[in-house]
Amino acid sequence: MLLLALDTATPAVTVALHDGTDVIASSSQVDARRHGELLLPAVDRVLTDAGTKLDAVTGIVVGIGPGPYTGLRVGLMTADTFGLALGVPVHGVCTLDGLAYATDMEGPFVVATDARRKEVYWARYEDSRTRVTDPAVDRPADIAGQVEGLPAVGAGALLYPDTFPVAHEPEHVSAAALARLAVERLDEGGELPPARPLYLRRPDAQVPKNYKVVTPK
Repeated sequence: MLLLALDTATPAVTVALHDGTDVIASSSQVDARRHGELLLPAVDRVLTDAGTKLDAVTGIVVGIGPGPYTGLRVGLMTADTFGLALGVPVHGVCTLDGLAYATDMEGPFVVATDARRKEVYWARYEDSRTRVTDPAVDRPADIAGQVEGLPAVGAGALLYPDTFPVAHEPEHVSAAALARLAVERLDEGGELPPARPLYLRRPDAQVPKNYKVVTPK
């Protein structure tokens, strides 16, 4: 097994390589505006550090969000392209699950990432491996009653201390955590969701309401 994991659902551009036993190389850079520019060089760097080539990869793991449309799409399209080119499976993992897994927490807690527009993508967890609510997008004040008293992780939690007073790192997801979680689930015989994006809302770019289509006669 040699899994290439990547995620661009948060401002982090993160890549890792897992050999079935543990992560053997990883890279993470935080830049919300350069996902497309940074991702492929990061893949190349991780492969070089591991002393291997892309054609040795036996599977792809990709964070499916939730996340902003443009950044998330970079990772999903790259993963699909690798999968098609190499003829290997592409496994999807919820980005919030990757963040939760990295905490190794035992009690109930919340994961919240920055959704912009003064909102967060969030979900509740029973422990670092067990999500108990579907991912959602909401204004922090609107979910205060549902998360009251719970510790929280992620950039969204750190941004809104009034709603998440017990917030701490990790701030962004790491591909290393995604890879470890994916391997654990596969080893246990579990199924991973298809690599389909969790957008949860429409993209920021919209066709103008008064847009007129002009076609030649």
